Amino acid sequence: MQYRPFGKIADRVSALGFGCMRIPGEKTEDGWHFDEDLAVRMIRHAIDSGVNYVDTAYTYSDSQNERIVGKALADGYRDRVMLTTKLPHWACNSAEDFPRIFEEQLARLGTDHLDVYLLHALHGDSWEKMRDLGAIPFMEKLKAEGRIRHIGFSFHGTYDELVRILDEYPKFDVVQLQFNYLDVEEQAGERGIRLCGERGIPVIVMEGLRGGNLAKVPANVQAVFDSCQTERSPAEWAFRFLADYPEIATVLSGMTSLDMVDDNVRIFSDAAVGCLSDSEKAMIAAAREAYKSRIPVKCTGCHYCKDCPAGIAIPSIFSLWSHCVMFDVREDGIKSYKKRIAEGTDASQCIGCHACEEICPQNIMVADRLREADAYLRP
Repeated sequence: MQYRPFGKIADRVSALGFGCMRIPGEKTEDGWHFDEDLAVRMIRHAIDSGVNYVDTAYTYSDSQNERIVGKALADGYRDRVMLTTKLPHWACNSAEDFPRIFEEQLARLGTDHLDVYLLHALHGDSWEKMRDLGAIPFMEKLKAEGRIRHIGFSFHGTYDELVRILDEYPKFDVVQLQFNYLDVEEQAGERGIRLCGERGIPVIVMEGLRGGNLAKVPANVQAVFDSCQTERSPAEWAFRFLADYPEIATVLSGMTSLDMVDDNVRIFSDAAVGCLSDSEKAMIAAAREAYKSRIPVKCTGCHYCKDCPAGIAIPSIFSLWSHCVMFDVREDGIKSYKKRIAEGTDASQCIGCHACEEICPQNIMVADRLREADAYLRP
């Protein structure tokens, strides 16, 4: 296992972190059911293999995740890892919610302290909400008491919002960002990674495989990787891309099997800063372009068309269509689209008024493209 500096938090952290959001389970009509024994074995096996960072959250797995993680960290495993969970802004309506949620989390996790406590899924508006409710003084008090060791946040906003948060509270110990080789310009993007590095704040990366979509790639992307003539999997290339950034301390992986744990441990026993040659970096850039070439409609989500008289959420439908074509997951899109059909908000409701086309800055022939999207997504 490769280890990296972890800012003020620790001398070293495993380059692979265990992201517990996707522990093995199945959703049925009566809720989620989890293979807790397998989840416990996986987490413990990862720790025995050198992983020393475990990430969970208050609302993961229908709010069962922390309890299962706590079960895995019993029998001495808690002392071998840095444990992180998160305070969700959507569950907080007043300052009184902070201590209630925190005490629930400690009880679920079976611990008396957290190594890292994150404000969960911040962007501009949610930061303002938590700031104004007093989340920072609350977390600082817990830190002074030794009940949490370090303060940070996970983030899903824009680069400018990231700058504002770090400017308003420069004492954050760590930042968790979504980043992968496809999303170098999305959300905070590569600029956000570099910004944190410049400010001496270690970065935890989430969604390094884009929810698993970068692990099983479409044929034109696989052809790019095959050109390198190695036996590395698409997932390994995605992880090596991240490992090459010195600003990134650890990469979370939502592992779902013991074999996946073993494979990821193998990858991060070798993947480190400098692990990519210039030609390999060019190949990964080519894979990114191969994905982009699959996008069926160049909608930027500007929402100028939000006042559709037929009530169609045009950018959302285009986003769903593009996602499914990019990653070759049409069946997933069909399942999601059924809800729009039932609600009467699917693309077939377009009345052909063309009002959206008159204001679209991308000059998209929206009515025609909606018909194409409907044909692709309709069961």
